[in-house]
Amino acid sequence: MKSNEEMVGYLLQYGYASARVADAMLKVDRKRFVPPAYLEHAYDDYPLPIGSDQTISAPSIVALMSKELDARPGMKILEVGAGSGYQAAILAMLVGEKGKVVSVERLSEIAELAKRNLADLGVGNVELAYGDGTKGWEPEAPYDGIMVTAAAPSVPGPLIAQLKDGGRMLIPVGPSYWQELVLVEKIGKKVSQKNILPVMFVPLVGEYGFK
Repeated sequence: MKSNEEMVGYLLQYGYASARVADAMLKVDRKRFVPPAYLEHAYDDYPLPIGSDQTISAPSIVALMSKELDARPGMKILEVGAGSGYQAAILAMLVGEKGKVVSVERLSEIAELAKRNLADLGVGNVELAYGDGTKGWEPEAPYDGIMVTAAAPSVPGPLIAQLKDGGRMLIPVGPSYWQELVLVEKIGKKVSQKNILPVMFVPLVGEYGFK
């Protein structure tokens, strides 16, 4: 695909993106979050390296996770794993100026990359935090939604605890190669899990992730 518009059209056509997610993705050009060496592949539907053994997710996965999380204007969303800032920027568009995205990243060089990219795009409603994302981010809890962009062996307890009543979480769960993308919903004391589709993410490292 040759442009951001063509890429988003593809995601809409094949059902990865909702109309709201497509609108947000049109405002966030993926090329701005891809390293110079991979610019010719910026709109292709697969993950790309961004350094430090991390990746920017395939557009179809970004769109699908955004659609399933169903972030709405005014919500507060926690993102675990900042990457190059692409997913955070899309979430920021979905929650709007009255909403907020908190993105927790354990690698300082990746957090700085995301911070620069978001600043260059003029995104002001994302807070970058350094820390072990498997523990969530207590200072801003609870959250309307949580999106985890790395794979955990199981759903971390602190993330469930920091999810609001009625909140949703998207997280890849499974071994360090293939995993299942899981939708977690919390209603009162009941927590349900639903498998969405097989995925492949980098491991989530931390106290409640991979060591």
